[in-house]
Amino acid sequence: MGPSSALAQEQTLVSRLALIENPQERLAAVVDRARKRPPLAPELRTDAHRVQGCVSQVWLVGRLEQGRCRFELDAESVLVRGLALLLCDVYDGLAPSEILAHSTEVLEALQLRSQLSPTRQNGLDQVRRAIQAFAAQPAGA
Repeated sequence: MGPSSALAQEQTLVSRLALIENPQERLAAVVDRARKRPPLAPELRTDAHRVQGCVSQVWLVGRLEQGRCRFELDAESVLVRGLALLLCDVYDGLAPSEILAHSTEVLEALQLRSQLSPTRQNGLDQVRRAIQAFAAQPAGA
Protein backbone atom coordinates (compact mmCIF):
# COMPACT_ATOMS: atom_id res chain seq x y z
CA MET A 1 0.00 0.00 0.00
CA GLY A 2 1.33 3.44 -0.88
CA PRO A 3 0.06 6.95 -0.21
CA SER A 4 -2.76 6.15 -2.62
CA SER A 5 -4.54 4.12 0.09
CA ALA A 6 -4.94 7.29 2.18
CA LEU A 7 -6.27 9.06 -0.88
CA ALA A 8 -8.62 6.14 -1.59
CA GLN A 9 -10.02 6.25 1.96
CA GLU A 10 -10.50 9.99 1.64
CA GLN A 11 -12.21 9.71 -1.76
CA THR A 12 -14.58 7.02 -0.47
CA LEU A 13 -15.57 9.19 2.48
CA VAL A 14 -15.99 12.29 0.29
CA SER A 15 -18.06 10.45 -2.32
CA ARG A 16 -20.49 9.18 0.35
CA LEU A 17 -21.02 12.59 1.93
CA ALA A 18 -20.94 14.54 -1.33
CA LEU A 19 -24.21 12.85 -2.29
CA ILE A 20 -25.77 15.43 0.02
CA GLU A 21 -25.73 18.51 -2.18
CA ASN A 22 -26.56 21.20 0.39
CA PRO A 23 -23.47 22.04 2.49
CA GLN A 24 -25.59 22.75 5.59
CA GLU A 25 -27.32 19.35 5.28
CA ARG A 26 -23.90 17.76 4.71
CA LEU A 27 -22.66 19.33 7.94
CA ALA A 28 -25.77 17.99 9.71
CA ALA A 29 -24.94 14.51 8.36
CA VAL A 30 -21.39 14.81 9.73
CA VAL A 31 -22.81 15.69 13.15
CA ASP A 32 -25.27 12.78 12.91
CA ARG A 33 -22.36 10.40 12.12
CA ALA A 34 -20.59 11.66 15.25
CA ARG A 35 -23.64 11.06 17.42
CA LYS A 36 -23.80 7.42 16.25
CA ARG A 37 -20.18 6.68 17.18
CA PRO A 38 -19.43 5.43 20.69
CA PRO A 39 -17.85 8.02 22.99
CA LEU A 40 -14.28 7.72 24.17
CA ALA A 41 -13.98 5.82 27.45
CA PRO A 42 -13.93 8.29 30.37
CA GLU A 43 -10.54 7.03 31.56
CA LEU A 44 -9.04 8.09 28.19
CA ARG A 45 -10.31 11.68 28.51
CA THR A 46 -7.06 12.80 30.13
CA ASP A 47 -4.72 15.74 29.62
CA ALA A 48 -2.24 13.31 28.05
CA HIS A 49 -4.71 12.68 25.22
CA ARG A 50 -6.02 16.23 24.94
CA VAL A 51 -5.30 18.01 21.66
CA GLN A 52 -3.70 21.33 22.51
CA GLY A 53 -4.83 24.46 20.66
CA CYS A 54 -8.51 23.53 20.40
CA VAL A 55 -11.07 25.85 21.99
CA SER A 56 -13.42 22.91 22.52
CA GLN A 57 -11.84 20.04 24.44
CA VAL A 58 -10.75 17.28 22.07
CA TRP A 59 -9.15 13.99 23.04
CA LEU A 60 -7.26 11.85 20.53
CA VAL A 61 -5.98 8.37 21.34
CA GLY A 62 -3.65 6.76 18.85
CA ARG A 63 -2.29 3.24 18.99
CA LEU A 64 -0.23 1.08 16.68
CA GLU A 65 -1.68 -2.34 15.81
CA GLN A 66 0.33 -4.60 13.51
CA GLY A 67 2.06 -1.64 11.91
CA ARG A 68 -1.16 0.31 11.38
CA CYS A 69 -2.32 3.43 13.22
CA ARG A 70 -5.70 3.29 14.89
CA PHE A 71 -7.40 6.40 16.23
CA GLU A 72 -10.21 7.11 18.65
CA LEU A 73 -11.45 10.61 19.24
CA ASP A 74 -13.97 12.50 21.30
CA ALA A 75 -14.81 16.16 21.83
CA GLU A 76 -17.08 18.27 24.00
CA SER A 77 -18.70 19.80 20.93
CA VAL A 78 -20.58 17.36 18.70
CA LEU A 79 -19.78 19.53 15.66
CA VAL A 80 -16.05 19.45 16.39
CA ARG A 81 -16.29 15.73 17.13
CA GLY A 82 -17.92 15.08 13.75
CA LEU A 83 -15.41 17.12 11.79
CA ALA A 84 -12.42 15.69 13.65
CA LEU A 85 -13.76 12.16 13.17
CA LEU A 86 -13.63 12.79 9.42
CA LEU A 87 -9.89 13.35 9.78
CA CYS A 88 -9.52 10.21 11.90
CA ASP A 89 -11.52 8.17 9.38
CA VAL A 90 -9.18 9.18 6.56
CA TYR A 91 -6.10 8.09 8.52
CA ASP A 92 -7.41 5.17 10.60
CA GLY A 93 -5.83 1.84 9.68
CA LEU A 94 -2.97 3.32 7.67
CA ALA A 95 0.74 2.77 8.17
CA PRO A 96 2.57 5.72 9.76
CA SER A 97 4.43 6.38 6.49
CA GLU A 98 1.10 6.68 4.63
CA ILE A 99 -0.19 9.22 7.14
CA LEU A 100 2.99 11.28 6.88
CA ALA A 101 2.87 11.20 3.07
CA HIS A 102 -0.75 12.38 2.77
CA SER A 103 -2.24 15.69 3.88
CA THR A 104 -5.99 15.21 3.74
CA GLU A 105 -8.25 17.81 2.17
CA VAL A 106 -11.46 16.06 3.22
CA LEU A 107 -12.95 19.17 4.86
CA GLU A 108 -12.18 21.28 1.81
CA ALA A 109 -13.48 18.64 -0.61
CA LEU A 110 -16.79 18.55 1.25
CA GLN A 111 -16.97 22.37 1.34
CA LEU A 112 -17.14 22.26 5.13
CA ARG A 113 -13.99 24.17 6.05
CA SER A 114 -15.30 27.41 4.58
CA GLN A 115 -18.33 27.22 6.90
CA LEU A 116 -16.16 27.19 10.01
CA SER A 117 -14.84 30.05 12.10
CA PRO A 118 -11.07 30.61 11.99
CA THR A 119 -10.90 29.30 15.57
CA ARG A 120 -12.57 26.00 14.59
CA GLN A 121 -10.38 25.73 11.48
CA ASN A 122 -7.29 26.16 13.67
CA GLY A 123 -8.54 23.52 16.11
CA LEU A 124 -9.05 21.00 13.32
CA ASP A 125 -5.56 21.79 12.01
CA GLN A 126 -4.30 20.92 15.51
CA VAL A 127 -6.13 17.56 15.35
CA ARG A 128 -4.48 16.85 11.98
CA ARG A 129 -1.07 17.78 13.43
CA ALA A 130 -1.68 15.49 16.44
CA ILE A 131 -2.49 12.57 14.12
CA GLN A 132 0.65 13.25 12.10
CA ALA A 133 2.75 13.63 15.27
CA PHE A 134 1.55 10.24 16.47
CA ALA A 135 2.47 8.70 13.11
CA ALA A 136 5.94 10.30 13.29
CA GLN A 137 6.75 8.65 16.65
CA PRO A 138 9.10 5.66 16.67
CA ALA A 139 7.15 2.39 16.92
CA GLY A 140 6.16 1.61 20.47
CA ALA A 141 6.74 5.13 21.74
